[in-house]
Amino acid sequence: MNISHIEHVGIAVPSLDEAIPFYEKILGLKCFAIEEVADQKVRTAFFQVGQTKIELLEGTSEDSAISKYIAKNGGRGGIQHIAFAMEDGVANALAEAEEKGCALIDKAPRKGAEGLNIAFLHPKSTCGALIELCEDPNK
Repeated sequence: MNISHIEHVGIAVPSLDEAIPFYEKILGLKCFAIEEVADQKVRTAFFQVGQTKIELLEGTSEDSAISKYIAKNGGRGGIQHIAFAMEDGVANALAEAEEKGCALIDKAPRKGAEGLNIAFLHPKSTCGALIELCEDPNK
């Protein structure tokens, strides 16, 4: 598995409208994109920090993974996942992870925010962290 860099850190937030001003006004970052990923029931907002992005995630439905994460976290957000950019592609990384005994959430890549191919590894196989494998946008 060839990881080129941390693509982004995903942070669940109860409200993008409340969270974006903090990242812009307090941290001095600039939100460069907001989009909805309907099949994941989520709205995202992106900030660039060097080569890495911060992805804020707001659930658009009570049954979304993000809304459930926030509910489990006492109504507060928090770091929800870390995404690694894969030099050899997401499908190859998934096959290698499965071959090595890792439990997969996604058996095949799917489209995520920014149109990138993504897939998730199950936290029960990753020492508790939700790991996203991302298409390397530089490839």
